[in-house]
Amino acid sequence: MSKMRIIPFCTLLLIVIYSCSKDAGSGDTGIVTTDYEGYSLVWHDEFEGTEINTDNWEHEVNANGGGNNELQYYTDRKENSLVENGNLIIIALKENYSAQFGTRSYTSARLRTANKADFLYGRFEIRAKLPEGQGLWPAIWMLPTDWEYGGWPNSGEIDIMELVGHLPNLVHGTIHYYNNSHQYSGNSYRLSEGNFSDDFHTFRVDWEPTEIRWYVDDILYSTKRNWASSPNPYPAPFDKRFHFLINVAVGGNWPGNPIPGTFFPQFMYVDWVRVYQKTSDFQ
Repeated sequence: MSKMRIIPFCTLLLIVIYSCSKDAGSGDTGIVTTDYEGYSLVWHDEFEGTEINTDNWEHEVNANGGGNNELQYYTDRKENSLVENGNLIIIALKENYSAQFGTRSYTSARLRTANKADFLYGRFEIRAKLPEGQGLWPAIWMLPTDWEYGGWPNSGEIDIMELVGHLPNLVHGTIHYYNNSHQYSGNSYRLSEGNFSDDFHTFRVDWEPTEIRWYVDDILYSTKRNWASSPNPYPAPFDKRFHFLINVAVGGNWPGNPIPGTFFPQFMYVDWVRVYQKTSDFQ
């Protein structure tokens, strides 16, 4: 006689919440747009199949986050990141977790494309549905692959999207660079109704040699044309190849720490990532 498998209540609750979130649906047609005038699709990940494509992505495993006094341990476990139903899903959990780099009270995942998919200029689009709540900090961003101008922030940073969880209807787009000290310049976009956790939205950056533009659902909300990277001439540092990062941080200097009312688990869904470059670049 076979034994009945007992599922712990916390695990069962996670499965139910996850299933309900997925049932909301992405509304995506699954058709890859390749007809932008003057642009060609050069790289994409639609997150089909059942596994994260390691030809495109690698996990960063550490307990340090981005050096912002964050609280999470980034793991490569399926409990924290997986591909299912056409989405990359990053899951932030509240749990006591100990491993090589120490002990933390939260876990999450941080993925990057460094030396797998690196780009100089282009149109970058990511369709995602975000978590919310005090202490959550989801981000879609880019860092230099070769750090030719030196360590951060000298070689630059392009933040395609950041959300501070207690402001769930507001996202930020920012550049970081060095000009005698750490400098940053950015703007924010607020939804007219609802939150970024309610549905999928497309976050986009158009990166050109002397201009970077930010969009949400094709609405332009920020343009940057002036930056400096002393002692390097303009348009450094944004004239070298960069790569993608996608993560959900927990806590830190900017979002603050979770409070008792912050609900876990939290989910970030990424429907697809697509990169287009100007057709003229291939002629």
